[in-house]
Amino acid sequence: MSRKPWIHHYDKGVPSSLHPYPEESLVDVLGRTAGEQPEHTAMFFKGSRLSYGELDRLSDLLGGALRALGIKRGDRVALLMPNSPQMVISEFAIWKAGAIAVPMNPLYTASELEHALNECGAESAIVLTPFYDKIKMVQPDSRLKRVIATSIKEYLSPLKRALFTILKEKKDGHRVTLRVGDHWLGELLAAQEGQPFTPVPIHHEDPALFLFSGGTTGNPKCVVISHQGMVITGMQIASWFSVILDRGTDIILLNMPLFHVYAQVGILTAALIERYPFALVPNPRDLDDLLHTIKSIRPAVLPGVPTLFTALINHPKVKRDSSILKSVKLSVSGAAPLMLETKRRFEALTGGRIIDAYSLTESALASVFTPIHGTYKNGSVGIPVPDVEVRIVEQEHGLDELAVNEVGEIIMRAPQLMKEYWQNPTETALVLREGWLFTGDLGYLDSDGYLFIVDRKKDVIKPGGFQVWPRDVEESIAAHPAVLEVGVAGVPDPYQGEAVKAWVILREGHQLSADELRDHCRKDLAAYKVPKHVEFAATLPKSTVGKVLRRKLVEEHCNREG
Repeated sequence: MSRKPWIHHYDKGVPSSLHPYPEESLVDVLGRTAGEQPEHTAMFFKGSRLSYGELDRLSDLLGGALRALGIKRGDRVALLMPNSPQMVISEFAIWKAGAIAVPMNPLYTASELEHALNECGAESAIVLTPFYDKIKMVQPDSRLKRVIATSIKEYLSPLKRALFTILKEKKDGHRVTLRVGDHWLGELLAAQEGQPFTPVPIHHEDPALFLFSGGTTGNPKCVVISHQGMVITGMQIASWFSVILDRGTDIILLNMPLFHVYAQVGILTAALIERYPFALVPNPRDLDDLLHTIKSIRPAVLPGVPTLFTALINHPKVKRDSSILKSVKLSVSGAAPLMLETKRRFEALTGGRIIDAYSLTESALASVFTPIHGTYKNGSVGIPVPDVEVRIVEQEHGLDELAVNEVGEIIMRAPQLMKEYWQNPTETALVLREGWLFTGDLGYLDSDGYLFIVDRKKDVIKPGGFQVWPRDVEESIAAHPAVLEVGVAGVPDPYQGEAVKAWVILREGHQLSADELRDHCRKDLAAYKVPKHVEFAATLPKSTVGKVLRRKLVEEHCNREG
């Protein structure tokens, strides 16, 4: 088998390699676009628009303000806000000040936020007002010296700003009084007007981002991603998208959260590289707002996760008027397996293409994608994009490469892999070995180089000594017409040691018994894979990007069972 058989299955126009990659940062990319097309739209947000020239100018102002506050090269600056213009402006300002951006989940609990701040060692934070009190609560137990606050209304259109001030600002917790020593972002920008500022020179290998990942052990760690790593990823993904998108004009929806690698290093960076305008959506779970944005902006690209696509298919507004989604040329599904039925129904709805994707925070989103126009293989997440390599090695020690169709641990090699886990050489050495990233995921490659994910090492269920991959069971259950969503995991069992359990959400108006579901599964699955336990649920616990949290399901089961 060729070392890279997948190259033969690339869509026409996608190069086999993009080497040599430029030794530059996104600050360079922004400066170039602002110089050549200053009026070109960078982003849309709630009826307002920001050009590349304005983004460059505002991030210069804030970068100068951060330097004046004492922020220096290598400092970490935490960002606690949803997708918003301030988030993007702040990131570029942090980089222009020579510092490192650390996007954090605004929904962290106080204890999670405290851990994250201490893990990255941030001494400064920029926060949206609803999260100001939370960060002040944990500040005494962290290294935070500076807190900068901003209101979501600052970049709303004039009418929406007025309505927000009257109807929502106080009621929804956006109105705060700053403590002595803290700063308003808007005031910092105003004070910097007319002041000279030269961005700190950036070396392409300098750290740009810290993103949090549980890695293969589950303990949150800071993944360090370089400036050039972000550019490389953006170029790879943009080359994949180029076969279906119109450069510089098609709009990309930025609805996935920017504290996650999917949106931050993948979608946003690809948009900046090819000058696609992007539309910011602060809350992807607010489907009414999401659909309103889609109807208003008419985006060509809709990133998401399978649960989002399922929810849109079944949304009353979409059922009444499917034309809402007709602008969508390309949807990208990541973070969880895309079921074939979801793919079929969503493509029929939009008339566009939906592709599956696989990657990790640690790989800086060096990705595996389904070809957009080429061969689709059910159950496969696709093939490596240019300059990304994938191999399968035996699970125990990772020393021997396996043959075609043999299940083992997935390892990846690419020019943009993370530099390290911040100040954690032991964990770094576990996953980065001789230029390869050991993912902790299990899968196999077929003879064409298509990757099939079996599951996480730690998610394997072992009833009576057999091995059951949750995804196999989920695929079977999801194919039942009455099933809307499903999660499968192993739970303690006195006889088998571990038993297969399925948590199922039914479609509205459908009924299904546990025995009927088991009969359905027996058509596809060996007896030991058929769920011993079935629980019908109203909701399933999910991560911030919509991935079903199997460990939470198991925890809840164990707590109830005592």
